[in-house]
Parts: sequence; structure tokens; C-alpha cells
Amino acid sequence: MNKKNVAYLFPGQGAQYPGMALDFLSSAAVKSLFDTASEIFGKDAKELLQSDADNLKRTDVSQPAITLANLAAAVFLNEQGYSPAACAGFSLGEYAALVCSGALETADCLRLVRARGEAMQKTADRLREQGDAAPGMAAVVGLAPQQVEELIAKWRAEGVKDLYAANINSPKQVAVSGTAAALTEAETRFKEAGARRVLRLQVAGPFHSPLMADSAEAFRPILEAITFRDPSVPLYSNVTGKLVSSGEEAKKLALLQITSPVRWVDEEAAIALAGIEACLEAGPGKVLQGLWKDSGSELPCLAAGTVEDIVCISS
Repeated sequence: MNKKNVAYLFPGQGAQYPGMALDFLSSAAVKSLFDTASEIFGKDAKELLQSDADNLKRTDVSQPAITLANLAAAVFLNEQGYSPAACAGFSLGEYAALVCSGALETADCLRLVRARGEAMQKTADRLREQGDAAPGMAAVVGLAPQQVEELIAKWRAEGVKDLYAANINSPKQVAVSGTAAALTEAETRFKEAGARRVLRLQVAGPFHSPLMADSAEAFRPILEAITFRDPSVPLYSNVTGKLVSSGEEAKKLALLQITSPVRWVDEEAAIALAGIEACLEAGPGKVLQGLWKDSGSELPCLAAGTVEDIVCISS
């Protein structure tokens, strides 16, 4: 495998676990990254990554923590001679991709994900206070994305409110966002429509849907103050599923991403045509490897979220 002809894929929320990325601290460059993160987050970065599983589920904790873990994996990969020929990130993971593409400085990325996580947690808390149960997300397994989107449109016309296709994960899996009532109603309806399973996800809110509009408005002035450059490495967008053409577009899409679906299937298809030899999941977990396998691509997607993973793929 040519180490300079790979795509870095960065995972998002849900991939976190206590102690992730701490093995990368054998690297002086990663230690420097952690020092920068500690200063920006206002708390010790190592302690942040050692948070217990329940605390890591909070979006104001998981967003900075996962982004730091993703960036640590990328720094370590680069030290081992890798450099991406393309990059993309799933949901929150897109921020690490922005850094690796050259569109964002590392420090600015860390500032943004801290603010983004805080804004989204506030919206999730407000929505929870307004209802008897928390809003959130559910994975619909066994129905094609187009079918899910068509069913939601049909049900909306019938009066089912606050249900949205949020993450187009694979040809046979879509994550939907909604209020607690909408998700309960949708679970029954999707199963009647032929879904094999409908699984509630352990996330803090109804992400990538119009229900997060307050977060986008709170995040807007912080985002506007940050400089985005034109990507120097091909960067793929969650919102469009296509290449990002400029720093200006990247900034615009970063705001839209909060309330727009993640079109991961389209991104995977575009990356598969980019002439790379392999994808590396640069961050915690193996979610993106599973989704890549579901895409049907013959290109390998390999784990690169720990020192052991990277040593294994390099040997």
C-alpha cells in the first residue's frame, strides 16, 4: 500500500470510549496537540479522554474529545509516513477532515468543536425540558435510503411531525432524528414498512435535523470569526456528498451541516472513484469500516485508531 495514496476517514459521535487515543501520547507531536487542546478546552485533555462512558455521551464532552482523538490519530499516521490523498469525516468527524485538508488550523478546529458541542448540548437540553422524554436518533436497518425518505415525506403529509432522515449511512441503513414521540411512532411504522430493526442511538439530541436550528444560530457568529482556507487535499462534504471547492464553501457547509442530513453514501461513492488504494479510519471505533463494507466497494477500509492498528497496517 502506498502510504501517500490513502483516504483518511474520521468517525463522529457514538464512536467514543474512555481512554481513546491515549496510546498516541508516546508521540511528542501528539503531546503538543494535547497541550494545545488543554489550553483551548480549559481542562486537561488527557482527563477529558478518560471521562466515563456516560459523561462522554454528552455532546459538549464528546465533540471536543472525539475530535482530539481523531486529530491524534492523524498526527501519528503522518509521523509514520502516511499523508492523505483525500479526506472526509462522518458528522463531527468532518472537523478533523477540515484540518487534514488544510482548510482549518488545528487550534481553530478545537475552538469550533468546543463551541459547537456546547451549542448543541443546550438545544438538546431545551428540547428535553419541553417534552416528557428526550429527543434523539434511531437507526433504521433494512430499508433503502430513498424508501426511508419517501416514507417520512408520506407520514409528514399524514400528520407525523418532527421526524427527519439525518444520516444516510449505507444502502441499507439510515439514521433518523426526531422528538421522542416521533421516534416512538416511527419505530412502529418503519417495522410495518419492512425494516428489520429500528435501534435508538446513544446520542444527546436529534442531530442533523431542523430541530437543531437554535444550535446553528448560536454557532454562526463563532464560525464566522474563523478563517477557512481553500483545501489543499481533496475534501468531501457531508451536506453535498461532493468535493468542497473552496474555503468559503467549507465555512458555509459547516453551518448547514448542523441541520442537514449526512450524505455518507454519496461521499463513499465519490471517494471510491478518487484513485486511492485504501481508506483508513483515523479515530476511535470501527463504525466507518462497517459502513464502507456495506457500500460494496472493493477498496479496503482499515482501522487506524490506535498505535497497534497503525503498526499492523504498516507491517
